[in-house]
Amino acid sequence: MHNQLTTGPAELRPQFLGIGVPAKRRIAFLNRAATNSALPGLVWLGGFMSDMRATKASFLDEQAARTGRAFLRFDYSGHGESEGRFEDGTIGVWLEESLAVIRQESRGAQILVGSSMGGWLALLCAEALAKSGEAERLAGLILIAPAVDMTERLIWDGLKPSQRREIEKKGRCFLPSAYSDQPYPITRALIEEGRKHLILDGTIRTHCPVHILQGMNDTDVPWTHATRLVEHLAGDPVTLTLVKDAEHRFSRPADLALLAQAIENIVATPAQGELDFD
Repeated sequence: MHNQLTTGPAELRPQFLGIGVPAKRRIAFLNRAATNSALPGLVWLGGFMSDMRATKASFLDEQAARTGRAFLRFDYSGHGESEGRFEDGTIGVWLEESLAVIRQESRGAQILVGSSMGGWLALLCAEALAKSGEAERLAGLILIAPAVDMTERLIWDGLKPSQRREIEKKGRCFLPSAYSDQPYPITRALIEEGRKHLILDGTIRTHCPVHILQGMNDTDVPWTHATRLVEHLAGDPVTLTLVKDAEHRFSRPADLALLAQAIENIVATPAQGELDFD
């Protein structure tokens, strides 16, 4: 699907940021400058094997051009237009790239919009920014079907014993994809390195408002996974929107309208506060 902008500048050409020493990975990104600096910018963190030109990211670009927000989107290494092999990627590698792009290519407070795996990475970015004294860089998080701890809870726990043995002996196995004719590789490095970034066993702090959008007809990330995440978020305002008939893509016009509204709701939510379950 090709979304053509009706307002704002012409479609942007990708730029590249070198990340990693000594062998730099060239990470492709698109950066739409703000025309209204009073609004927090948007940063898109895509899903596993997705790319920065997918439907939801293109929709957000249209919204940013219309409202004057800055909008930054990029491809992880091994994805889309960035360099690298997909099989060399891990959560830690993609987290390093996400933080580098956010720090070097955005200015001021940002709303991180993370889809699926990008939701997990958005939470890890919030944790890293808070630890480095940069919590003010985040105006909020919008998490779409957040696949938190997915390498362990959604992939490893769901593998057959034969698939686990294949990963342990051969270093990878291939799983069918509902979104492509090509199966995707699950590597031992992805699983083992992912265990360094698991967050569902403790309290999660974001230091900013969080809005979770979750389809209840999602077969990739069960809606109960989102409710479990809410239980571990503490000390920050959290809104959970469950859409009964929405699937994992969350890309229907009605879904995208909810995404646009979530951005406005985040801006209107105080940055700090306690959850109120009354």
